Order: sequence, then structure tokens, then C-alpha cells
Amino acid sequence: MHFGVMMLVTDFSLDAASVARAAEDRGFESFFVPEHTHVPVSMASPHPGGVAVPPETLQGVDPFITLALAAGATTRLRLGTGICQVPIRDPIQLAKQVASLDVVSDGRFLFGVGAGWNHEEMLNHGVDPRTRTARLLEHVVVMKRVWAEHEASFAGRFVKFDPLWSVPKPVQRPHPPILYGGNGPRAIDRVLALGAEWMPWHALLGDDFADRVAELRHRAAVAGRMSVPVTVFGVPADEEIIDMYREIGVTRCVFPLPPASAGEVMSMMDWYAELAWEVE
Repeated sequence: MHFGVMMLVTDFSLDAASVARAAEDRGFESFFVPEHTHVPVSMASPHPGGVAVPPETLQGVDPFITLALAAGATTRLRLGTGICQVPIRDPIQLAKQVASLDVVSDGRFLFGVGAGWNHEEMLNHGVDPRTRTARLLEHVVVMKRVWAEHEASFAGRFVKFDPLWSVPKPVQRPHPPILYGGNGPRAIDRVLALGAEWMPWHALLGDDFADRVAELRHRAAVAGRMSVPVTVFGVPADEEIIDMYREIGVTRCVFPLPPASAGEVMSMMDWYAELAWEVE
């Protein structure tokens, strides 16, 4: 099992390079950052976790800038979005950002994707929330085509473009791993449709998680996929929970770090590192 950390890097928190270096020095395998482009002043959408969320915890430095800084400060650490809101981004531009980050990190990028939950945020980007999953699926198809083909073109429901060239191509071929971030009843369907790995959020997992992992792997095998890694996001520092995930066959556990000062972040990272190596 691999262990990673996630943190929203802000203008008041410890910087991305320092967090990444500290994570790599402590033996963590990966570093993830979330994404929100802004926080609508009037927001009725409930947070998936069912808690009130302060605006400063929803937005920070752009994830691709954050991870580019982290890439320059490390040599082994894998770098991921947790998650990138694909439906609100232009897929041609996003394909270039993903490929560029994979190049500057020498093939260490993990592309965590999701449909998003904040309806007001989507509407401000001109995206109908009812279409967000369909857009996610189509945008990923678009990006895969841009990454794979010398002259890519596309005509779909939301995206249309004539033949284009887009370089550089990703270092990881045919593209960086895609991790679908979602817990809903159709999460497995979407993982398989995207050709992705699964990255559910710990706080929203139910007692049927082991059964769902087994279902995912059975359905993937039937479809000809021999391995579908599973990452659990936001795992608490609890040895019993980590042991349970190991028994289920979870590939990676990602611990949450607060957007805080060096002292608080380093102290918590040391705690996670000690726990991770105890359960190894």
C-alpha cells in the first residue's frame, strides 16, 4: 500500500515546494491538491460531507501551478489533482496543462478528475450542473484523443473542433493515470467508462465498500482490465481503518493536511508518517 498526503495550498499556508519536499523526505509516495476556481457569495449547494465549509478551505493556488512548483522541488514524489473539475474547464487547454505538468515532472502526474458538487460555481462557468457528468465523460475522451493523436479532431455534444496539433505529449503513455473521484451509486460505472482508477472519499464510504471494490475488480476483469487501483482520499490517522483498507486491497491511502503554517503542517505530517510506517 502507498501513502500520500493532500493539502489545499493557499496564500497564507505553507508553500507547495516546502510541503512537497517534506512529504518526499518522509517517504510519502504522493501529494494531491484540490480545486475550486472561486467561492460563490450566494451558495445553496450542500457540501457532500454535510458540513458547513468556510470559503478559505475551498480555494487556493491553482492546482497546476501548485503541482508545477512541487515538481521542481522533488524527484520521486507523485503529484496529483484531488480532484480537477473537468466539466468547468476547456478540454483542449486542460489537455495541454496535464501534458505539460507530466513533462515537467518527468512522468509523475496523477490526474484526479471529478464532476464537482458546487452548482453555483458551475453556473458561473456557464455549465449546467445537470450535464456535468456527461461533460466529464466527453471531455476525458477529447483529452485522450489530443494526447494520443498527432492531428486530433472531435465532434461531440459539448465539444467540436477541426484537426489540431497539440504538443508536448505526456511522458506517461498513452496518458497519465486517471483517477475518478466519486462515491455515488454509479461511481463504478464511471470508473469503467473512463478507463480510470477509483478515488472515493473516506468520509462518504459506507459499510458496503469492500463489496464495491470486489464488484469493480470483477467487472473490470470481465472487460479485460487486469488491474484497477483504488485510492481512498481523506483517510484519518487510524490504524484499524488503514488495516481494513489494506485487507480490502486499497492501493493508496491519502491523509489530509490543513492549509496551515509550517509548524502545524510538519507536525501532522510527522504523525502520519509514523503511523504509515508502523502499519507497513
